[in-house]
Amino acid sequence: MSLRIVRLGTPRLPSEGLRIGTVRRPPRGVPKAEFALRDWYDVWFPNLAPSAETMKLGQAAANAADWNRFERRFRSEMAGSDAARTLDLLAALSHQTDLSLGCYCEDESRCHRAVLRALLAERGADMGDGA
Repeated sequence: MSLRIVRLGTPRLPSEGLRIGTVRRPPRGVPKAEFALRDWYDVWFPNLAPSAETMKLGQAAANAADWNRFERRFRSEMAGSDAARTLDLLAALSHQTDLSLGCYCEDESRCHRAVLRALLAERGADMGDGA
């Protein structure tokens, strides 16, 4: 069993399990009934997406200092009790079932899912993709 971090909209891996979309908004132009069929996600969970203000910081990051500012702000958001409990739950579930979390960004190193990967690993999640 494991938890994977994926890019939404990419072909699913056989052992990926439930795909959770941790994005602020659903994909544009895709009917809700087709989200899973088109490999976007099975469940939309924006609770693990950056706030709109924080997301703008990440999108505008032009250098390492800007990205570090985004990461600090997003980590602060994820330290709130609801988000922290969700991360704890996902880390625990990763030892019982296959799950995947994702976002649309092409480059994971400049995406909030890189921060989610680190936060989940810090909580002892079984990261099946080698992280």
